[in-house]
Amino acid sequence: MADQKAAEDTKNKKYPLLPLRDVIIFPHMVVPLFVGREKSIAALEEAAKNGNELFLVTQKDASVLNPDREDIYDIGTVVNIIQMLRLPDNTVKVLIEGKYRASIKDFHASPDGYWADVEKCANEVEDQVNLEATMRSIKTTFEQYVKLNKRIPPELLMSISSITDPSRLADIIVAHLSMKIPEKQEVLEAIKVEARLSLLLEKMQGEIEIINVERRIRSRVKTQMEKSQKEYYLNEQMNAIQKELGQKDDGKTDIQEMEEKLAGKDMPDEAREKAAKEIKKLKSMSPMSAEAAVVRNYIDWMLSLPWFKYTEDKNDVPHARKVLEEGHYGMKDVKDRIVEFLAVRSLLNDDTKGKGTILCLAGPPGVGKTSIAKSLAEALGREFHRISLGGVRDESEIRGHRRTYVGAMPGKIMNALKKAGTSNPLILLDEIDKMSSDMRGDPASAMLEVLDPEQNKNFGDHYIEVEYDLSKVMFIMTANDLGAVPGPLRDRMEIIHIAGYTPFEKLQIGKKYLLKKAVGFNGLDKYKVNLSDNVQSEVIKGYTKEAGVRELERLYNTVCRKIATDVVTENIPEGKKFNVTSKQLKKFLGPAKFEGTDIEDSPQVGLVNGLAWTSVGGELLHIEVVTVPGKGQIQITGKLGDVMQESAKAALSYVRSIGNRLGIDPTWYEKNDIHIHVPEGATPKDGPSAGVTMVTALTSAITGIKVHQNVAMTGEVTIRGRVLPIGGLKEKLLAAKQAGITKILVPIKNAKDLPEIPEEIKGGLEVIPCAHVEEVLKEALELNQPEKFMEVVGLTVISNTDNSDQSVAN
Repeated sequence: MADQKAAEDTKNKKYPLLPLRDVIIFPHMVVPLFVGREKSIAALEEAAKNGNELFLVTQKDASVLNPDREDIYDIGTVVNIIQMLRLPDNTVKVLIEGKYRASIKDFHASPDGYWADVEKCANEVEDQVNLEATMRSIKTTFEQYVKLNKRIPPELLMSISSITDPSRLADIIVAHLSMKIPEKQEVLEAIKVEARLSLLLEKMQGEIEIINVERRIRSRVKTQMEKSQKEYYLNEQMNAIQKELGQKDDGKTDIQEMEEKLAGKDMPDEAREKAAKEIKKLKSMSPMSAEAAVVRNYIDWMLSLPWFKYTEDKNDVPHARKVLEEGHYGMKDVKDRIVEFLAVRSLLNDDTKGKGTILCLAGPPGVGKTSIAKSLAEALGREFHRISLGGVRDESEIRGHRRTYVGAMPGKIMNALKKAGTSNPLILLDEIDKMSSDMRGDPASAMLEVLDPEQNKNFGDHYIEVEYDLSKVMFIMTANDLGAVPGPLRDRMEIIHIAGYTPFEKLQIGKKYLLKKAVGFNGLDKYKVNLSDNVQSEVIKGYTKEAGVRELERLYNTVCRKIATDVVTENIPEGKKFNVTSKQLKKFLGPAKFEGTDIEDSPQVGLVNGLAWTSVGGELLHIEVVTVPGKGQIQITGKLGDVMQESAKAALSYVRSIGNRLGIDPTWYEKNDIHIHVPEGATPKDGPSAGVTMVTALTSAITGIKVHQNVAMTGEVTIRGRVLPIGGLKEKLLAAKQAGITKILVPIKNAKDLPEIPEEIKGGLEVIPCAHVEEVLKEALELNQPEKFMEVVGLTVISNTDNSDQSVAN
């Protein structure tokens, strides 16, 4: 009989179907429903005629008025109608009780209503022990849920604790949870009781976690609101007290003051609309909120920028020339370019002379690049602002930070304009070659927009978010090493090279500027401090070895400090004259640091004087080569870069190629090791201009012929022996002269640069242009009969008329 009854229970039955919207009915639920759709009312009336049984299933989309099969879920609940009442508004209130789950096997839709053939879903129980443990966990978790959710009556816990049927327990609990319809439907479709309980436990724990988070958020918001309300109340009290004391009688708020500033500010329409929008946003914010401070700071920036404010330039060429001459000695190229700039502007009308100028002053430290920019701003009558780019590695330093970041602010360009108070200042971008890049961006790439006259009229700062016109700004850059500046950035600059000062120029600068400055800086204005030309020359040659004059200025300050100390300790009256002699100079500064020459006393084998150019000026570079018995190994030391190492290898290849004409046994290289060293070992060195020096040193070391100690040379060499041109000729000649060199060998293609070098540097130097390294060997090696040496070596130089190529004939 039991088997027969179970078979009848699982047999398909046909019921009127009522689709539900935004509600799911579970078995064992007793709940009232309000039915208004005609087909749904027809389903209720049909069920009332056939045993009061009805099939309820939920719609997937509650907005569908006449659902079809695909609009409803597969599993619903067979219910029993307990009571039905028709209301005056033609809707029906029905009280139903859920009986069991059922799945739709066939669906019928007609104009009169819906029918469905359904099959009862049997509850499946697999592991009774796990089921019992899960039931206990569910009851405990539901108890926690009821304590957190005040909408569930506590009496429900009593009835839940007495339920022993796991299926009924799950259906009653899920009906009281605040879950979305798809989640409840997922529980309804869980046929296996153990899976249903596990799913319910998971959903319930998730709901408990959400409730805890909501409670924490409400508590935090409540605390913040109480604090804001307290601060607002206290601020209102403070305003009232100030008003009573007469300290605040204008009655204006900060926002009103911003609106007045905006109304009177001359700025682009886009910027005005942006500022007005932010002021409107600020009105609706709590004055004490963090976001209000961010918005207020942004508005202050928008109102403080000099949008259409310009200063009028002084296009007075004689005045500019006078200002430049008063502040700087020499620097002819820079002064001429500035005078040309002013002359052109004086001929242009107002519409065409607004375009900015972008100059780059390149030269060693201490030659006056920064100070000449200040003098230029004074000559033009423009505001001056300096931006130091040394060590800048974040692109946001140039373009600003986006306002989404905490502590965001505009970039250095906008900050300079704000401080200058005008849209056409002179901005000095100092040490532009010292910028670097990392994962935060490349500031050199950001500078491309700043320094391009065709782009900077629409410069975009990330913080300001409104385009700003930089086309009328005059940018001056300084750099020590142009090689460190990226090519595209270098292409946007007009580069003016500033060479190091000669001893004569340093003497004039010391007399006209530095000594007077040091006297005033050390409080000796009321005393007469005098250094004769000979004493100052002694300071320059014996205590300094630099391209600029910074160390010279420090030495003048040292002398003045010593004198100031004597004035104070000996109570010397004002007006006293101090004539610093050579003897006093040694007392003040100590013994001379530089002897005047850095060369050997006599010719040496394998030691040659080379000339190098660095970012701080010219240097004398000694190259040493020794040969020792060995197995033909070559060693190169002195912390040389890749280019210089390749230059050494090229030099050795050339020397080996002429070995038979030098009378060297071809097997000599297999029995001897060659060591090339370039002091000082701790200083990095690189570049190709030491090629001829290495050829000479290798030839001397291998043949045993000495090299004149008073000869220096520079030039790149090819493996065919041609001497290629180099840069920094003026600085190299100056370094050679200071070191005591009397003869200098330079590439023949650099001969065109010699007329531009001051006679003061060339005086006392024998400069010999060389087209081929054979000429260098003839001049550098100590030979009794150079012509005979040439015959032994077998060298004959054939020079073309254009000096562009050389050939070797046996």
